Amino acid sequence: MKALNKLTAPKAVAPERIIQFGEGNFLRAFVDWIIKNMNDKTDFNSSVVVVQGTPDAFVTQLLEGQDCLYHVNLQGRLDGEVVNSLTRIDVISRALSPFTQFDAFLALADQPEMRFVISNTTEAGIAFDPECKLSDRPAASYPGKLTQLLYRRFKTFNGAADKGFIIMPCELIFENGHHLKEIIFKYIDLWKEELGSDYEAFKSWFSESCYVCATLVDRIVPGFPRKDINEIQEKLGYRDNLVVQGEAFHLWVIERASNISIEQLRAEFPAEKAGLQVLITDSEAPYHERKVTLLNGPHTVLSPVAFLSGVNIVRDACNHPVIGKYINKVQFDELMQTLNLPMEELQKFGADVLERFNNPYVDHQVTSIMLNSFPKYQTRDLPGLKTYLERKGELPKGLVLGLTALITYYKGGKREDGTEIVPKDDQKIMDLLTELWATGDTRKVAEGVLAAKDLIWGEEHGDLNNIPGLTDLVTEYLNSIQEKGMLETVKEVVEA
Repeated sequence: MKALNKLTAPKAVAPERIIQFGEGNFLRAFVDWIIKNMNDKTDFNSSVVVVQGTPDAFVTQLLEGQDCLYHVNLQGRLDGEVVNSLTRIDVISRALSPFTQFDAFLALADQPEMRFVISNTTEAGIAFDPECKLSDRPAASYPGKLTQLLYRRFKTFNGAADKGFIIMPCELIFENGHHLKEIIFKYIDLWKEELGSDYEAFKSWFSESCYVCATLVDRIVPGFPRKDINEIQEKLGYRDNLVVQGEAFHLWVIERASNISIEQLRAEFPAEKAGLQVLITDSEAPYHERKVTLLNGPHTVLSPVAFLSGVNIVRDACNHPVIGKYINKVQFDELMQTLNLPMEELQKFGADVLERFNNPYVDHQVTSIMLNSFPKYQTRDLPGLKTYLERKGELPKGLVLGLTALITYYKGGKREDGTEIVPKDDQKIMDLLTELWATGDTRKVAEGVLAAKDLIWGEEHGDLNNIPGLTDLVTEYLNSIQEKGMLETVKEVVEA
């Protein structure tokens, strides 16, 4: 079997135009895969310099050992077809460490063709560290390093308006770009003395000539395929130690910065032209809400309903004659009716979500989704329940049944087949449920859970017993589950 490097495999050469903070699985299976597609299908013609995110050089060394070549293995369903593809990614030109090659890192700012900065430094990465100094080699935080790089570029090109960066963070934080921009301004102010007479001009240049976008990323990336690696390498004919596995689905929503138009951003970053699911828009907010509501929302309620019906895997739940109907009801008839995007767009996304749940390559245990279920229901499903009631004048029965299934799951004990029921949540929530179930009175259980505004629902939602009809319906479903079992109760709800 051949080693994988530029002597054994073709590698494209393109101008270095993208600085990528982070070398992890997600960026390599998502962003670099997108750039590969853009290079192949448009005149984007760009390569990526990877900047190591932490002092641990393990992945960077593996990349260098393979001349920054590796493969992405996408698995799942796409438009009804089963996908299991392998693509060689050749867009990374080199990788460097700002911890051991600080001068080379800053010199990236001197390259006139550099235009984009992309990052995934985890949710903890977009943070302000007041200990950082402009003179550090490097600054400890990611925003600190980026501010050092921006200042070097400002100096090298004398504040030229066309030499600003387009900055697109991929960290999983709502409005990530807004937070990052705020922190960069904080560093500029913190380093006012060190910047001296450049302070005002640098601040203006960053404000006017750099474009910080907020983005939403969506692709499940399990990472290195340990159990399939021998088979994959056999298929490739290469010894690739950096294969990264991801699902077939991808979506990147990029909210334009306030100082650039959608048209300008599309022209500079032609991902849509390459036929990719990359959406450049005025606001990521409705898409964030769509993802939380239609991807995370059904997950949260299908898990206890499926588990207590004797179904352990998400895919099997989707294909179950009764649970499958329940998932469709929650997704299309209830949650989807609470959002404000065009219905056609929502239906396409909803169908894509169910296709992702039905991935033949992933055995997604429903119990793995049920950690901290009450806080998840509060953020993912409760807003939909309230909006549905407001819009339709009645409670969404599927979502109420999901809440009731959660309450029942937290009773513990054993399933009909003898499987242990082991809820995991904040100990105070667990104690409350134990105490309520000990009364043996389903009405008290319903009232007690719905009243737990300080512990579960928060001030924003208050005491849920005040939602018309909710206490009665939860009690009714609790009684039904105790008397007839979960599956029979689900059947009655979906067939009503």
